[in-house]
Amino acid sequence: MELLAVIAVVAALTGLVIGAGRRAAEAGKTARARAELAVLSAALEDYQRQYGDYPQTNDASRLLQSLLGKLGPLGNPIDGRVRLEVAKFAIALPTAPDVLLDPFVESNALLLDPWRQPYRYVYQVPAVGWTNTSYVLYSIGPDEADAPTLLAGGFIDAAAAANADNLYANRH
Repeated sequence: MELLAVIAVVAALTGLVIGAGRRAAEAGKTARARAELAVLSAALEDYQRQYGDYPQTNDASRLLQSLLGKLGPLGNPIDGRVRLEVAKFAIALPTAPDVLLDPFVESNALLLDPWRQPYRYVYQVPAVGWTNTSYVLYSIGPDEADAPTLLAGGFIDAAAAANADNLYANRH
């Protein structure tokens, strides 16, 4: 009987520790995503200062190539300076997110968030009649759900249920 009581207590404590560990791991991923979004935002601001505009695209691979100094704001090839320490980011193809790549070799590689989903970026997409003075950059967060349609003018639809846990670089 005593042995059963001890096993029950150990099982309960194990469940508590595992639950706390999962919450801590998720909090760590969220903090990492916020830090990476801040780095990407700083790189985009630096890019905008040099070229007079942000990369005009909704293609995540073109965003990365722009920040690597290979594409100008309109997608034209350039030989510019690198604005990211690529070794600090997970970079892969969306079809193989666990196979990290060299973005200087693989031009359609993407920046991945801690949940191995591509960071989302949109700027100056004509279909939405862009009036937003900034870009839209975000991670879809831990639920990996997203309502990617922007509101008129290129603004985030923060009220969409699928966007509830998205992490944004800015709220424009």
